[in-house]
Formats: sequence, C-alpha cells, structure tokens
Amino acid sequence: MNKSNTVLEIRSAVNDDIPAIQEIAHETWPVTYNRIIPSRQVEYMLDQRYSTDILEEEMFLGHSYIIAELNGTAIGFACYKFKEERIYKLDKLYVNPKAQKVGAGKKLLQEVIKRVIDSGGKELVLQVNRKNKSVGFYQKMGFEILREQDFHIGDGYYMNDYVMSLLINN
Repeated sequence: MNKSNTVLEIRSAVNDDIPAIQEIAHETWPVTYNRIIPSRQVEYMLDQRYSTDILEEEMFLGHSYIIAELNGTAIGFACYKFKEERIYKLDKLYVNPKAQKVGAGKKLLQEVIKRVIDSGGKELVLQVNRKNKSVGFYQKMGFEILREQDFHIGDGYYMNDYVMSLLINN
C-alpha cells in the first residue's frame, strides 16, 4: 500500500461501531497476548470486556471510544474514561495487526491526550501487561512506569501489569 495514498482519520465512536471494535479486539488479542498469557485467559477477557452489552454500557456511562479509520475502514480503537480529580485512564488501545505500522496507534494516543487536555485533565494513566511489547511504545510517548501491580480479574486469572502515567502540563 502506497502511504501517500492512504488517509488515516480519527473520530469518535458510536454504538454502530461496536461490531468493528469487537472485530479489531478479536483480531488483536490473540496476536498480542497468546504468547504471554494462556489462550483460555484471552478468551475469558475478550468475553468480559467486548460483549455488545458491556460496550453499550460503557458508552452509555461515558467511556469515550475513538476509532482509527484507514481509507474509511476501521483499523483501531482507543477507550479512555474519567477516573478522578483531573485524572483520566486509557483503558484500551488496539490496532489490527494487519494494519499496524501506519501510525494509527500513535495517532489514537495523541487524540486521547488532546481530548484529556481539552477536558482539563492533568494526568493520563494506564495498565499494560509487563510482557507486552507496547510498554516501549508508551515509554516513547512519554509515559513512566509507576509500579508493578497484579489485578485479579475473576476465574483465577490475573493481569500482571505495569501502571504507567503521563503527566500533562496544562
């Protein structure tokens, strides 16, 4: 694909985007996580986080989803939410493995940061698996590791994460 002919756009997601979000998650998670957590846990987490009911509820409750589209096709998404007193949490950021390396992840993250700034936020936090190669991406984007933390997510499964933070000057 000739990069000069590609159009990468970021826009707010709506309920009609839920199938695209689910498809991206189901394409991305096995590639990202099957080498670092058991495949049963990947399936469990996809069921817990990406059912239509859960995504509709999150959107209704004010979780902000944004979509990256390449030439009109959804290839990635991010979700962030207000946490507390000018602190926001990046809850999800995934780009379909077949469409990576076009700058969609960086552009999604930059858009989240812009929206957090526009909302008066002073910090953006996230959790990322300690073995996930995206730790380096987040560090390159200015995030710092605050701590290691293990989160029980049910059924005997844990997320073994770094909690990372980006302080925003505004």
